[in-house]
Order: sequence, then C-alpha cells, then structure tokens
Amino acid sequence: MKAYVAGVGMTRFEKPETREWQYWDMVREAGGAALADAGLAYTDVEQVPIGYCFQPSTAGQRAVYELGLTGVPVYNVNNNCATGATALMLARQLVEGGACDCVLALGFEEMRKGALGAGADGGDFAASPVARHYGIMAARHGFAAAPPTAQIFAAAAREHMEKYGTTAEQLAAVAAKNHRHSAHNPYAQFRDVYEVEDVLAARMVHAPLTKLQCSPTSDGAAAAVVVSERFAQQRSLTGLAEIAGQAMATDTEESFASGSCVDVVGQPLSRAAARQAYERAGLGIEDVDVIELHDCFSVNELLTYEALGMCAPGESGGLAGSGATTYGGRWVVNPSGGLISKGHPLGATGLAQTAELVWQLRGEADARQVPGARVGLAHNIGLGGAAVVTVLRAV
Repeated sequence: MKAYVAGVGMTRFEKPETREWQYWDMVREAGGAALADAGLAYTDVEQVPIGYCFQPSTAGQRAVYELGLTGVPVYNVNNNCATGATALMLARQLVEGGACDCVLALGFEEMRKGALGAGADGGDFAASPVARHYGIMAARHGFAAAPPTAQIFAAAAREHMEKYGTTAEQLAAVAAKNHRHSAHNPYAQFRDVYEVEDVLAARMVHAPLTKLQCSPTSDGAAAAVVVSERFAQQRSLTGLAEIAGQAMATDTEESFASGSCVDVVGQPLSRAAARQAYERAGLGIEDVDVIELHDCFSVNELLTYEALGMCAPGESGGLAGSGATTYGGRWVVNPSGGLISKGHPLGATGLAQTAELVWQLRGEADARQVPGARVGLAHNIGLGGAAVVTVLRAV
C-alpha cells in the first residue's frame, strides 16, 4: 500500500528562551497547520508518532493533547538528530502496512542555550550512548575543551582535507550558500546573508569550523500528515507527495573499523540508507531535483554529497564550489537554509525537511521555489547512530 504526505506544517525555528511558549504550544501550532493543510481534523488521525530529545517521557502525550483528547495511540520517539525522520518513517510504516489510513507524525524541541554535550542531553561523557564514537575521535585527534559535536565533525573535516585536498574555502562555501538560501525562508532562525569571507572570518569553534558553519540550538516543531492511497481517494485529497522510497541505516562495524571520523559521524550510514531508498523508489540521484540534507556542520554536507552519490569520494569540495548545488545548478540543496541557518531543534528537523520538500513539489515555496521540482530527497542523521533517507515524488 502506498503512503502519501497530505499535509505539512511547522513553526518558525527560534533561538532558545526567546519566545514565550511551551513545547505543547509549538506542537499545537505545527500539528494544527499540518492538519489544516491536509484539510483534515485531528479526529481523522488514528495514531501519532511524536519525536523529541530533551523532554521527559510521555511529553509527546502532553503536547498532542493540545490537538485533541481522542485516545489514539501516541508513540514517543528519540533517535538523536534523526528523530523527526524516524517519526515520519513510523507513520509511513503504519500506513503502508495497512494498520492505519491517517497518521500524524510530529517532532518538537525546547532546548537550552549553548552547545550540546557528549550526547543529545549532555551529561557524563563515559556514560554517553555515543562514547564509542567519541573514543574513536579521541584516539586519533585527542579531546579538547570545545563542544564535543563540533570536535568530532571538525576532525572529520580535517581528515577530508588531508586526504583529498578539500579547502577551508570549500567548507565555507557550503555555509555561505545555506545562509543565502535562508534569506527567503520566513521559518528560518537566521536570515542574514554571508559571503565566504564572512564565514571564514567568524569566530572559530573548532578548526576548521567557524561559528557560521555550525548549526545552532533551536526551539520549534514540525509535522506531517501521512495517509493511504485509499483514504486520499475517499477524501479527494490534493497536493499529495508520495513517499516513494525510505530507509534507515544504523551503525555497523564499518563505522568504527577504519578509525576515521568521516566514518564515525555517519557517512557509511548515509550511503547505505540512500542505496536502499533509491532501490525502493526505483529512482536515483540523477532523478532528484531538490534536496534537504543534514548540514549540522558544513563538512557534513560535503560528506553527504558523496554518500548520496552526487559525486565521487573526495570530489564534494569541488562540487560545493562549482555552483552545482544551488539555484541554476544540477540540484538545489537546502533551499530552506538547512540546519546551519534555518535552525536545528533536534526532534523537529527531519519533519521540517519534509515540509520544505512538500512545498517545493507543490510549487508553493515562493522565493525559494526550485523550478519544475518533481522529486525531492531528505537526509536526516543522528550520531549514535541513525540515518534516514526519504525520496518524495510529486503526484
């Protein structure tokens, strides 16, 4: 049975502690917008997977109760930064498997100011679920006083630079592109435009990554209504995007055997998930028009170009500098501004990517619109690890 995204919604992503709202207010806003977009009511929803990383158990129920007290099952989902796409995947599986005709996937986050610790919620390094990942980094690069996530991705960047000759300017070009794209996104946390020189001149977080190459902590929520083909026909729903292919991959020995941070931060996961998603969709990267990918740090966008098959290993820096990943190029990558500029409330990120792609495939993205977009790809990854790749096709 096919599954379709019938409606999407999101809040604006905000700097933590700057807006007078609670996480349930975010969910009411994003979930209500997605239902309105689909032309449905919460009473039509049969199950709700809802993702977050920083609130207590059953916070999902507390948030969803703002939409209605209908008694439907609510699943609390936590998969680090891949939480939002994981909620979408659960919704898709419920529909494709025939268990439900209408599922609401939600993601939200109410975060603290400042950088993340060794895990999604900080805390003791040794007890962190990602201690093995950081251990690989420490063995090769040491462990400094900088934010741990910035360290591990910066280490991956240095390895890529040493092996392939990738330059600081190419890394900065990724960030400059995404900041430029976000200027047209009313949902983005930041809308300032920066040139490569500005990115390079920004405060160094951990070499070679400057502040403007790092995604910020953010508050916000996003949602998607997933329906069956039968339900869509019965309700005469329009504006659908088919979930043509989707896959999740988790760590294997490949993530750790090389001792390379390029592998530890998830390039093998992304490659495996992409391969499976393409196979299920019957499509390849050559068929994709628009991409929302997980640029938590600028280097991760380069690593993901390679994992998705957009270029050969080592060629991603040149691809970033060639103009192939912006308007007028082969693909438009992160028209929303990506995590770097749109923001990164962990539980909401994957579903915000979905919202952007659905708007693109409908031709509703206003100044961000990718001309003639018919196939979109979302890539959402969480350290620890999970990578979800979703291929959406316009109906």
